[in-house]
Amino acid sequence: MEKIASIARKVSNWGRWGDDDEIGTLNLVTPEVVRRGAASVRRGVIFSLGLPLDANGPMTGAAGRVNPIHLMSMIDVGLDGRPDSVRFADDYVTMPLQCATQWDSLAHAWYGGKLYNGRPATTVTPFGASRNGIDKVARSGFLSRGVLLDVAREKGVERLAPGQVIMPTDLEAAERRQGTRVESGDVLLVRTGHLSVFRLDGNRELYRMNSPGLGIDCAEWLRARDVAAVASDTFSLEVYPCEDPQVLFPLHMLCIRDMGLTLGEMFDLEPLAADCAADGVWEFLFSAPPLKVTGGVGSPLNPLAVK
Repeated sequence: MEKIASIARKVSNWGRWGDDDEIGTLNLVTPEVVRRGAASVRRGVIFSLGLPLDANGPMTGAAGRVNPIHLMSMIDVGLDGRPDSVRFADDYVTMPLQCATQWDSLAHAWYGGKLYNGRPATTVTPFGASRNGIDKVARSGFLSRGVLLDVAREKGVERLAPGQVIMPTDLEAAERRQGTRVESGDVLLVRTGHLSVFRLDGNRELYRMNSPGLGIDCAEWLRARDVAAVASDTFSLEVYPCEDPQVLFPLHMLCIRDMGLTLGEMFDLEPLAADCAADGVWEFLFSAPPLKVTGGVGSPLNPLAVK
């Protein structure tokens, strides 16, 4: 934990946007950044980056995360008893909020008894998070310029090896190859190709428990670039198993708790990456508002990239 404490002092955003702040780096999405994102739309082509919400998702049931259960509450129901009048169907979904493509809120991970911006961990109760919940993030709108860094393509592979650590030098190498640069307020999407372990191979366990991802050294890089949010196509965004087996999910601790940086996981980046490689444009308007779940510590979503 000594390394965590050392990096935390360098990347902390506590108090940067005031003592009452609960959205962290999304404060960096200024009107100018939104205009920059809108200006990147050239063809009007829309890419959905979300996984389907169904029983065939990537969850194994571990830690209570199961795939969505979709049931019908009404089928062919009339309201006035007449067979020739309007009929209705209704349905509902039971699901963990983090079981597919999703954002982690700033109340999802912490250490030392404190959440982002010094909120006590006791603000997370069986009734949800009274501070730093996903509902606070939802109010920001979550619209910005997105930039995709295709690390797998930069290395000339379809997918990175399980457990491969992505370093800041890898992110910068992808920038150089693509001729783009991640700027303040951008949402960064990192493609590893690892989603194919689930999608093509059908191996949920390997997808979840042995994946490439960002290493701990990326924390300072993300802070230096003032990224508004970061997401990837892996289960946990950061490399797993972790670089130090004695320190679990260090990037979650540094990004969520210290930086106030919203993390996204299990994004489907394949169609977008193929299009970016084809036209050489790696920036786009990015929209991914979470559900306004009061006190939620995460939210499913259907992110959109518009080129």
